[in-house]
Amino acid sequence: MSSGITVISGPAGVGKGTVVSHLVAAHPEIWVSVSATTRPPRPGEVEGRHYHFVSESDFDALVAGDGLLEWAVVHGRHRYGTPAEPVRRAADAGRVVVLEIDLAGARQVRKALPEALSVFLAPPDWDTLVGRLAGRGTETSEQVERRLQTAKVELDAAQEFDHVVVNDDVEGTVGQLVSLLGL
Repeated sequence: MSSGITVISGPAGVGKGTVVSHLVAAHPEIWVSVSATTRPPRPGEVEGRHYHFVSESDFDALVAGDGLLEWAVVHGRHRYGTPAEPVRRAADAGRVVVLEIDLAGARQVRKALPEALSVFLAPPDWDTLVGRLAGRGTETSEQVERRLQTAKVELDAAQEFDHVVVNDDVEGTVGQLVSLLGL
């Protein structure tokens, strides 16, 4: 497993989900991993499409059974993880696999699969990131502040990645990813 696996990470609000959805729209052959999470769904999120929404006990079982490639507690609250078996199946089938995950998860995948390509999505500047995160309207002001504190740490980790792509224009960012993925 692991050839053809690309990790895309970056701070909350940088546009990972938007970029990945545009990437898949342009290249439907890409297989995107669906993470498991213990948080409740946000409005409009669909089970199995956006996330696998699982109970704390089901998440514990995945961890205990080595059923996750990576997992982390995010923003001090909910757990997120990448189910290993679907990633293995897609990679073994020769699919281009994309993992859209946070920094802690990206570090775990880099340890387990050092040959995986890693891409850090960065905002054009701090003010743009603040505006994007606050503009989502999906978190309370306290949650936004917590995410911004986390983002400062995450931005400092960009140099750990194989490539840094500044997301200042979605189509341009997708074009850079297409090039990096060799599509």
